[in-house]
Amino acid sequence: MLEKPSVVIGLNAVILAVTEDEPRVLTIPLARDTPMEGGADERREAGPRMKEALLTGPLDPAGDLTLELALRRWVRRYAGLELGYVEQLYTFGDRFRDPREKQGGARVISVAYLALVRESPPPSGLKAHWRPAYAFLPWEDFRQGRPRLMDTMILPALGRWIDEGVGVEGKQLRRERASIAFGLGPTPLDGDRVLERYELLYEIGLVPEAGGRRDLGGMEMVYDHRRILATALGRIRAKIKYRPMVFELLPEYFTLFRLQRAVESLAGRRLHKQNFRRLVLKGGLVEGTGRMESETGGRPAELYRFRREVLLERPAPGVGLPGFGS
Repeated sequence: MLEKPSVVIGLNAVILAVTEDEPRVLTIPLARDTPMEGGADERREAGPRMKEALLTGPLDPAGDLTLELALRRWVRRYAGLELGYVEQLYTFGDRFRDPREKQGGARVISVAYLALVRESPPPSGLKAHWRPAYAFLPWEDFRQGRPRLMDTMILPALGRWIDEGVGVEGKQLRRERASIAFGLGPTPLDGDRVLERYELLYEIGLVPEAGGRRDLGGMEMVYDHRRILATALGRIRAKIKYRPMVFELLPEYFTLFRLQRAVESLAGRRLHKQNFRRLVLKGGLVEGTGRMESETGGRPAELYRFRREVLLERPAPGVGLPGFGS
């Protein structure tokens, strides 16, 4: 009889789209006892013991030449999606990230990928849903101003955590961590530090996956999938400044208003209209088509498209998005 392997490898896909000015992630409902390394065919009917999960699939060590090809294969099979832009995010392998490891189960190592697509209905048999990314990370959306839960829950909890530090030095170190992550006092809030904010909220016990009773109200995800999503959001916020990733989420032709709203949705904050347009036009990121879109609710707006030539003209053709505090 073959022994059960002590380590198994799975693949996670953070599949993001921007629809109606909202960043959305493709998730499936999973029962709490679903194997972490199981594929999308492990899905169950929705019920009270279900949580949302990123799409997860197995690696075929004998058949898959690369991890990315494996990811594309099972996303195509289970979700009916042909992925375009894909990049590897991170390898998640902490002990006990799958609780069954404590009962003698295998240690689960997951290689996570970020994929950018244009939203389309998932296959009916998958029971997948496009969910707003900020439903899982509500503290990251500053487009309507600072989220209320920052003042009602997060900042008071950070204050208590700082006060519980050991000695003057311990309190100072905690204050520095909180200030850097959440922009306390004169420290500007850095939008890219999504993972650092999540990790600190986890340490304080403000997310249910940390085992505490306090919760900020965001939708739960199985295992450490919310951590993986935070990693993906931080990655894309950082990279849209120097890579033209946002155009993977837009149709071939778009208005500058739609481009700005897509960038704002990913950044989680509003941008100055004229400064943004000056930035993308002066940087040669887009070119006008001479065609107009009349369905804008106001004056007809010109349609633009991404100038692919910019990839050859300079090494970092992103939108140059400044940080929260600039």
